Amino acid sequence: MTELEGTKEQAQELLEKFLCVDDNEDLFCDECGMSEKAAKLCALIAVDEIIKSWDKDLYENCGASEYWQEVKEELKKL
Repeated sequence: MTELEGTKEQAQELLEKFLCVDDNEDLFCDECGMSEKAAKLCALIAVDEIIKSWDKDLYENCGASEYWQEVKEELKKL
C-alpha cells in the first residue's frame, strides 16, 4: 500500500490530539499523564470507529476507505 497524500500528517495529528499537544489551553490533559502508547491506542480506536461507521458502498468509490486504512497503518508506525 502506498502512502496517500496527508495520511502521515493525519496520523500524527490524531496522536497529538490525544497527547494534548497544541497551542490551546488544555482542560485536564496536563494532569492525566497519558502516555504516547495510550494516546496511540486511543487514536487507533478512533480510526477504527470511523471505519466502522462507513456506508461501505458510498465510501469505496471516493477513496475514503483506502485513506483511513492508510492513516491506521501510519499510526502503527509512530
